[in-house]
Amino acid sequence: MNNPNLDDPQLFSQYDPDNMLSNLSEVPQLCQRAWQRAIDFNLPPNYCQIDRMIIFGMGASAIGGTLAGSLVRDEASIPVIVYGNYRLPAMVNDNTLVIFSSYSGNTEEILSLFRQATNTRAKKLVMTNGGQLEAMAESENIPTFKFNYRGQVRATLPFSFIPILCFLQRLGFITDKSRDISEMIPTLEQLLTRIDATVPSSANLAKQLATQLHNHLPVIYGGGLAAEVAHRWKTQFNENSKAWAFYEVFPELNHNAIVGYQFPPELASKIIVIMLQPTQLPRRIQLRYQITRQLLEQAEVAYQTVAGIGNSPLGQMMSLILFGDYVSYYLAMLHQIDPSPVKNIEFLKQQLAQHQEE
Repeated sequence: MNNPNLDDPQLFSQYDPDNMLSNLSEVPQLCQRAWQRAIDFNLPPNYCQIDRMIIFGMGASAIGGTLAGSLVRDEASIPVIVYGNYRLPAMVNDNTLVIFSSYSGNTEEILSLFRQATNTRAKKLVMTNGGQLEAMAESENIPTFKFNYRGQVRATLPFSFIPILCFLQRLGFITDKSRDISEMIPTLEQLLTRIDATVPSSANLAKQLATQLHNHLPVIYGGGLAAEVAHRWKTQFNENSKAWAFYEVFPELNHNAIVGYQFPPELASKIIVIMLQPTQLPRRIQLRYQITRQLLEQAEVAYQTVAGIGNSPLGQMMSLILFGDYVSYYLAMLHQIDPSPVKNIEFLKQQLAQHQEE
């Protein structure tokens, strides 16, 4: 059977009734909007009196904090920690800024953490689009950054990622990122001219990669600032493409994953490794990429390299993210499935709701 034609506009109208494609095309503008709103946000001045930032989030509401922490790890004068669970960690104290990130405002793990945190003197900030979390924050007079954007939560990444960078900058923990933001926007706009749905497959690398991945298992490798980008790719394949996917991180994968290429042998022909490679990588990590490719070739495992574009680390990171979002979307079209619904997650939430604790 021939693959569906990714150059046929009717394919998108048939399998994307919620028009996720428009959300993807808006990413550069959403990044700009999120940055400006974070600049204008009324951030309490005493929030600079902290020695750690903890972002509480789950799934797509957590990845923004994870990416921000990864991006500033070598620069930030405080640790940026992402945590998702039910119990408040013991490290939360008077010198902690806790950020509760939940697009829906109804994520049960985050609501549980919020209730526990109200009994502490930690500094608090909420990032949400509404729900119970917004109402609880209002009752506790906690500053709330509203997304004010409708779409699947994974399409709102600019609002969970960019503001955290801005807050870190405004509080004095990282250098000014305004120039990086200004450089990133045209970088993403330029990328869109090469991977948007109107660009034919013959010239569209995102469509080409999605076609290669069809009926294969993607395993994403990333190092440096691409480590958590690989995580984002994995979750986008899961949620958009409704597909299995896994990710590994350099240099850790060189201490275990490369030994596992041998068995079961029948998997070798079904796996495609995607190596996300920013141009700004330490020399030793670059060498690890090179040697790992040799090992994949020896094991007869297919791989593709996706390079970042842009001059700044932020531009490199976001270009890789946007490219991956498009690949996962095109793979959903090849699967002939609507990328928006996440039925298994909704089923799980319904089942959990029937077993509320007394």
